[in-house]
Amino acid sequence: MKDDKTLQNIEKYQKHYSEPKLFAKISRIFRKAGIKGVYYALLLYHVVTDPGTPARQKAIILGALGYFILPMDMIPDLMPLVGFTDDIAALTACLKAVYDNVTPSVKSKAAHKLLDWFPNADISRLEDK
Repeated sequence: MKDDKTLQNIEKYQKHYSEPKLFAKISRIFRKAGIKGVYYALLLYHVVTDPGTPARQKAIILGALGYFILPMDMIPDLMPLVGFTDDIAALTACLKAVYDNVTPSVKSKAAHKLLDWFPNADISRLEDK
């Protein structure tokens, strides 16, 4: 399955993950990556910090977030319009793999953080799968 291979490949990026780097990247790329991409990153952050998330799923999440943080990946983030497509694809594949751990509490925390940073953001359609 292609998603399994993608998840295995992104796990090698775990070493690039850190909370400050994640939040710095989110604040820099919000307008380019779009609100949904930022929301996905925040969902994954809150799932990985939840003590009830299994270690295997945390490893996958840290790999996806590490990949998201790196500016030079398969499609460099500096390329207009397409630079974040691989990042969003990695976050989406990861989110699908760990979605059973995305609780209402995780969704609420992610939405509140998004609104803290971007008070005028329209979050009405974030719950679409």
